[in-house]
Amino acid sequence: MTTPPYRGSLLRWLFPHRHIEPEDSPKTSPIFDEPWRNISWGDTASSLQYVQNFQPENKDISHLRILLYGPIGAGKSSFINSVSNVMRRRMTCPALASSSVQSGHSFTKQFQTHKIRRGQGNPRTFCPFVFNDIMGLEEGEGEGVRAEDLNLALKGHVKEGYKFNPVSSLSNDDPYYNSAPSLDDRVHVLVCVLSAAYAEVKESILQKMANTREAASNLGIPQIGIITNIDQACEETEKDLKNVYKSKHLKMKMKDFSTAVGLPLNCIFPVKNYSEEIELNDNVDALILSTLRQMIDFGDDFTDMN
Repeated sequence: MTTPPYRGSLLRWLFPHRHIEPEDSPKTSPIFDEPWRNISWGDTASSLQYVQNFQPENKDISHLRILLYGPIGAGKSSFINSVSNVMRRRMTCPALASSSVQSGHSFTKQFQTHKIRRGQGNPRTFCPFVFNDIMGLEEGEGEGVRAEDLNLALKGHVKEGYKFNPVSSLSNDDPYYNSAPSLDDRVHVLVCVLSAAYAEVKESILQKMANTREAASNLGIPQIGIITNIDQACEETEKDLKNVYKSKHLKMKMKDFSTAVGLPLNCIFPVKNYSEEIELNDNVDALILSTLRQMIDFGDDFTDMN
């Protein structure tokens, strides 16, 4: 394996806590005077309506398929639950998530498709987009989801319920192999998820992420990045979530993310997943909806051209 070109790009990721200035250095503000990216904090209703009203331009598909991948503990399942919370307007748990990664292994073992309910009314209807949650990326060979399985999932060859095997890939004679995937079965948006609170991101995991990005790029699949746990990584954002695009620390994290995985900065979005809350929060919703709108727009453009 060649040494990734981004080896030095995540040095700051190795030290996730706030930078401590020497005692004799002049104090600088941890936040910018103005946000470097604009977001409509007080207008979640219009963003929610946009998502609620979304219908794919391509009438040959019933939904957009969004695949989330990343290291274990990045918050993939929690993001799916957070989207469900926003759309249902209450706390939900469609994707089982773990609050601990102490075992060092992925909590998600199977290829799962999660449909998102619309609102709370009847009859029961679902949004025209679904999420696929997969086994997390782990360090070393024979650990975590295999690159071959990820590539098969991108093309729609993996059936619901397939149990990932870290040491053996899905074969074309397996009953969980979809030999004739439809456009509905294919992935329409690939989402890389990293946590801002990670102590470090191993080079072997970054290499696996780079390989997956290359496979998706060869298929023309649009890609975005999500950086989670922003409140845990930045004191100013923990105090006020509206500081997310003022935080110098988080902007630095996002730039490092961009360099490490090769995604443009305007395709990377910080979010706070619902974790300790028992009621909805408008500011949490605003970041999730802002990210979700980009996902469905990117996916809709992709399916409209295929």
